[in-house]
Amino acid sequence: MRPLLLVDGYNIIGAWPQAVHEGWSIEEARERLHRALEDYDGYAGVEVLLEFEGHLSDRRQRSRDRTGNLTCVFTKKGETADHYIEATANNNPRRRPLQVATSDGVQQTVVLGRGAERVSARELLRDLTEVRARGSRAHAAAPAASNRNPLEERLPPEQRERLERMRRSRD
Repeated sequence: MRPLLLVDGYNIIGAWPQAVHEGWSIEEARERLHRALEDYDGYAGVEVLLEFEGHLSDRRQRSRDRTGNLTCVFTKKGETADHYIEATANNNPRRRPLQVATSDGVQQTVVLGRGAERVSARELLRDLTEVRARGSRAHAAAPAASNRNPLEERLPPEQRERLERMRRSRD
């Protein structure tokens, strides 16, 4: 079972210096955070639950959208991010590691009491950058997949020669 990272989306966006400096709209900031977390879940080996509060919206129902190991949730009208995070932490199996990314001090205290690990917004933003850079370096260092044939490499030389003769006779 993969560890779960529960992200308070608007809290992270509010602490993202680049979003403020570059003047991103809220929609652009949500999209950029979503994409960054999609990369992160692949590199870090975690399942991500990205939550955006719909407390002041007109949403009658909670919406969920799953992409790979990332689930994006918009809460319904009247449901705060804090309520959603607490309920999710309560329902998380004790054997499954849970991290909650928020800089809300009260929320951090509540989830720590429920066995989760807290991650501040600043820590998560730093981790997103570092993990992506590490993954990019690993991909760059790996040999190109198109230059390799793993099955062929496992065959004895005489079988490779025989297969090569068969391939050439068909050309």
